[in-house]
Amino acid sequence: MTMMTPQPLDDDGDEEMLVPNSDSVEGPQPLVEGPLPMEEENAGILENQVLGELQASRFSWTIENFSRLNVKKLYSDVFAVGSYKWRVLIFPKGNNVNALSMYLDAADCATLPYGWNRNAQFRLAIVNQMDNKLTMKKALAYLHYDSCRKLSLAVDSADSQHQFNQREVDWGFTSFMPLSELYDTNKGYLMNDTCIVEADVAVREVNDYWIYDSKKETGFVGLKNQGATCYMNSLLQTLYHIPYFRKAVYHMPTTENDNPTGSIPLALQSLFYKLQYHDTSVATKELTKSFGWDTYDSFMQHDVQELNRVLSEKLEDKMKGTVVEGTIQKLFEGNHMNYIECINVDFKSTRKESFYDLQLDVKGCKDVYASFDKYVEVERLEGDNKYHAEGHGMQDAKKGVLFIDFPPVLQLQLKRFEYDFMRDTMVKINDRYEFPLELDLDRDNGKYLSPDADRSIRNLYILHSVLVHSGGVQGGHYYAFIRPKLSDLWYKFDDERVTKEDVERALEEQYGGEEEFPQTNPGYNNTPFKFTKCSNAYMLVYIRVSDKDKIICDVDEKDIAEHLQIRLKKEQEEKEDKRRYKAQAHLYTIIKVARDEDLKEQIGKDAYFDLVDHDKVRNFRIQKQMRFNIFKWILWLLMKEEVAKEFGIPVQFQRFWMWAKRQNHTYRPNRPLTPQDEAQAVGSFREISSKVHGAELKLFLEVEFGLDLQSIPLPEITKDDILLFFKLYDPEKEELRYAGRLLVKGTAKPIEILSKLNEMAGFAPDEEIELFEEIKFEPSVMCECLHKRASFLSSQIENGDIICFQKRPSDKWKDKIRFPDVPSYLEYVKNRQVVHVRTLERPREDAFSLELAKNHTYDDVVEKIAQQLGVEDPSKIRLTPHNCYSQQPKPNPIKYRSVDHLQDMLMHHNQISDILYYEVLDIPLPELQCIKNLKVAFHHATKDEAAVVNIRLPKQSTVGDVLNEIKKKVELSQPNAELRLLEVFCHKIYKIFPILEKIENINDQYWTLRAEEIPEEEKNLGPNDHLIHVYHFTKEVSQNQVQVQNFGDPFLLVIHEGETLADVKLRIQKKLQVQDEEFSKACKLNWNFALLSLGCPEYLEDSNVVSSRFQVQRIEVYGVWKQYLGLEHSVTTPKRAYTIVNQVSQQLGVIFWIQAVDIAFCVPVTRFPSSRRELLHCVSIQYP
Repeated sequence: MTMMTPQPLDDDGDEEMLVPNSDSVEGPQPLVEGPLPMEEENAGILENQVLGELQASRFSWTIENFSRLNVKKLYSDVFAVGSYKWRVLIFPKGNNVNALSMYLDAADCATLPYGWNRNAQFRLAIVNQMDNKLTMKKALAYLHYDSCRKLSLAVDSADSQHQFNQREVDWGFTSFMPLSELYDTNKGYLMNDTCIVEADVAVREVNDYWIYDSKKETGFVGLKNQGATCYMNSLLQTLYHIPYFRKAVYHMPTTENDNPTGSIPLALQSLFYKLQYHDTSVATKELTKSFGWDTYDSFMQHDVQELNRVLSEKLEDKMKGTVVEGTIQKLFEGNHMNYIECINVDFKSTRKESFYDLQLDVKGCKDVYASFDKYVEVERLEGDNKYHAEGHGMQDAKKGVLFIDFPPVLQLQLKRFEYDFMRDTMVKINDRYEFPLELDLDRDNGKYLSPDADRSIRNLYILHSVLVHSGGVQGGHYYAFIRPKLSDLWYKFDDERVTKEDVERALEEQYGGEEEFPQTNPGYNNTPFKFTKCSNAYMLVYIRVSDKDKIICDVDEKDIAEHLQIRLKKEQEEKEDKRRYKAQAHLYTIIKVARDEDLKEQIGKDAYFDLVDHDKVRNFRIQKQMRFNIFKWILWLLMKEEVAKEFGIPVQFQRFWMWAKRQNHTYRPNRPLTPQDEAQAVGSFREISSKVHGAELKLFLEVEFGLDLQSIPLPEITKDDILLFFKLYDPEKEELRYAGRLLVKGTAKPIEILSKLNEMAGFAPDEEIELFEEIKFEPSVMCECLHKRASFLSSQIENGDIICFQKRPSDKWKDKIRFPDVPSYLEYVKNRQVVHVRTLERPREDAFSLELAKNHTYDDVVEKIAQQLGVEDPSKIRLTPHNCYSQQPKPNPIKYRSVDHLQDMLMHHNQISDILYYEVLDIPLPELQCIKNLKVAFHHATKDEAAVVNIRLPKQSTVGDVLNEIKKKVELSQPNAELRLLEVFCHKIYKIFPILEKIENINDQYWTLRAEEIPEEEKNLGPNDHLIHVYHFTKEVSQNQVQVQNFGDPFLLVIHEGETLADVKLRIQKKLQVQDEEFSKACKLNWNFALLSLGCPEYLEDSNVVSSRFQVQRIEVYGVWKQYLGLEHSVTTPKRAYTIVNQVSQQLGVIFWIQAVDIAFCVPVTRFPSSRRELLHCVSIQYP
């Protein structure tokens, strides 16, 4: 790549700068994989300016061959702003969205110390190389160049910056700009396949977050974030600071035998106790484990309202039959009445429903009162939407909701997230929405109350807490503002950090909306800059004034069960002991002593190679006493006396050997401790030992026993003596065990000790045995036959070596045994691997387990699995590896014979898994890999619904072959109908595939493939006829800019010479199969027709000749055509339908489809309607 230096962004461009809005500010986006290396020539150009305490810079990054990038994500070179290092991260094809994703990343996060953090204000931009004013910019702060070309900030606000830390190393925009706009060469963002990225970054020094003491400063402690549990932390802090609720949790019956990880009540009691009495932030792992969550769940953001309801239901169930039964209902439950009242006849239908929280509309409402007005708004059922009253037939009626009673603690869920039908996606509503300190729900003579409501209860509420979401629809951060005593003092609970805040910070700054920044250069740019706030309230908790004293009560230790206090105080004491232990660690050393008994217990069970696992032997914590040299020998004797007391062996009968790590990575006793060694301090031994294997002193205790099993004096040891250890192998039983040890002379020969080895093994004295030296086991096993008549020295045998021996195998059973000798057995042990095999349909359940070998080939593995499943052809088995992080199958299966061994199949980022997934194919895998699978949506000429067709053809097939296959699987309007294949993306047609194009490179993952019948009029185009694109669109005004949003199904249309828009409308009506009355009404009300070029609409009149407006374009051009006919309109649904649809769109659940004109949109619901009548009822459409 070659680099070019772009000009700085013009000041005029800042006027039209795009800032984070409801669906563009996303984060944080934690990344699992590491950074990708960049080519050296892919360098950036940096312009540095330092403005006092503020240090600001602009970085420019030119990326060539952009459309040919074959990576999921791409990092820029590192650039510095002040003393901080940064880089830009982009996802060229989007981070799981149909938009370019771009973030600012702390480049040196891997090398920064624990607890690091930095604040930054930044703006990211994609330069428009045709018109700099159209440069796409999005910011977390407003940075601009003044008249002296120096970079500065428009505002110094804590809200306009992001704090980067260990949990949030990158931050930015998941939906920076639509891919269709970026890749459209006519837009100017991609010229000569080159893209220019710019980043303006400003940093300031911040106070150290990690030395802040929340308990000392505020009297409260925070909750630790497990990865993405900030939403849960804000909810838990809110519930904890409702003392009546906390007291009820304490009074729930639990026992000392309960496990917090399996009991939600006990886990919540433990959490609340620690929040009340501990001095440091509290972990939530016990509570999340009691929910049944694993580590992966803790890194996924769940729905706050759903968590609140599930937790309330669980506690409500656990409280039944106890002294606190009904507490949840008493605190949080209210009731409202749904009614339908006929206007002309005396008929009224009512239904009482309870609620624990209320969902209030934000969009279109300026404050809480406006939302309540909308909630109880009366809807008239008339005309085609009349109500069927029992006994009265179809009647005009009024429909609405009124409240019977409100709860003492009123939880209001603000609908900040809604489903956008135009864009077919969820969006965040960042509109300004006010909420008062005091909420009077009796206002206007109790207009929210039903006739049955108790008017003696004063429904005046005071604000207790504000839960805030900062970010966008794809993710963000949650925290809470709470005033525990309902005084004027507010606190911000942001995970571990708790700070004091004022009322303005808790209220006004959480209203959302836009903030206007003051001009730093009056007269230079008179257009005020408006910045959309992405931090705003999403949940409010109010407490009724008349119940305040009862709810905000005192909670002390007498409210906590005695067993819980004992348990938690013991946990705290253990934690304190660990802290003291760690603080005093430098005064002590750990001595680990291995004995013959340890070797006998471990070899052949837990250990097969080397001698012992030192983590499973007895250890002693001994003071170093480094300052008392005169007592060094006494210190060692004290250590020996302690060992003797532990093992029952007199001091004079003990000999200790020092362990040593060899160059081949084995670990063996190396030399005995001399009297001079034993005269030194223990600390000295640790220093000697640490040069070899770390901070612990590891010893082997040599002891000899007589016939009466009493310890006896040890023989003197000379320089010629060698300490050897022996293992015995039984080929028939496939067992290996520790046989013992011997001191031998270096000049001696193995043949001289055969009788002793037979005695150790319990063999006859003249039994023929074979000897093998266990040399090493990493990276591969090395075990060689030992020459019996060569001296130990000539065989290079030394202290700590291991000799394995066995009976000489006879010829008659040698072939019947799997592993006839020690080397083959050790090779088996080294490579054996128990694999848990699962089906892709049930990825969390083991189907069966197999004992395989890590060096098994691909064919060996699939053959074993095929045998287990009873599948005759192993080539029909397809395997998929396991992702150790997500605990799910990897997205791509293993290709036929693409890996050499089982170990390669199980490897994932330097971790060895023991899980494989399988599927049984209907054809052999090698044949399948030569086949291309395509998912095509077939649009019938006269039917509304599209049929999804799966096509499987050889990769060398053509588009014509695909169309022929589709004809066999679908119903055509006529037998000889001709088909074509289109590529659709973002509701635009990008390509019409030639019949002879190979299908091997067609991508149906990012693009939608659509097949359709070619209309007869397109087959015989006249010389002056035009084939044009027709797209549905709507306009949105954001940040003083008009943006065109496409939706629905695009289509092609023939326009004839001299044809007016009025004529074209009739054929469009026929194409869309809309009735005359409906089409005429739509055109009069809200349908507009426009010619669009480069995103700018030019509206047409019925008398305009359409063909004269279009240039002749070739059909085979790849990419969106320069001009298209646009149909501007919006989705028209009944008012109540839209309201309820938006309510249920907050929930994640089953999806059903509603067809309106030509637009299909999906609505998530909590429960799938059981009938068409129920479906239509829930959107207020009467079904006769």
